[in-house]
Amino acid sequence: MKPNYQEIDSTEQWEALLEQSGERALLLLKHSTACPISGAAFKEFNVYTRKPKRPLNCVLVKVIESRPVSNAIEAKLGIKHESPQVLLVRDGEVLWHASHWDISYERIEQQVNARIPKA
Repeated sequence: MKPNYQEIDSTEQWEALLEQSGERALLLLKHSTACPISGAAFKEFNVYTRKPKRPLNCVLVKVIESRPVSNAIEAKLGIKHESPQVLLVRDGEVLWHASHWDISYERIEQQVNARIPKA
C-alpha cells in the first residue's frame, strides 16, 4: 500500500496547510535525509501514513533540502527544531510533538487517536 503523505518544500505550502489545520489536523515529520535515526523515524511515519485512522493531512519536510520551510515551522509554532521531529497540529496549535527515538508507529497512533476525533 502506498504511503499517504505530501512532501512540502515551500513556505507557501506550509502556511496553507497551517491555515487549513482548523478543518483538518496536520501530522508533520521533519526529516533529515543524512541521519540514520531520522531514517528510522521516517519508516515509522511512513507505515502510519499508509492507513491513518483519523482525518489528517500527513506532511513530510526534508530539513536539509528545505531549510527555509523547517525554519518557518519552528518560528510559527514555537517548538525548537530537532530532527527527526513529529508534530501534531490542529487549529494552528501543537497538540503533541516528539523527536528522535520517541517517534514510533505506536506513539503516533496513540497520540493521534487520543487527540483527533474520528471523521
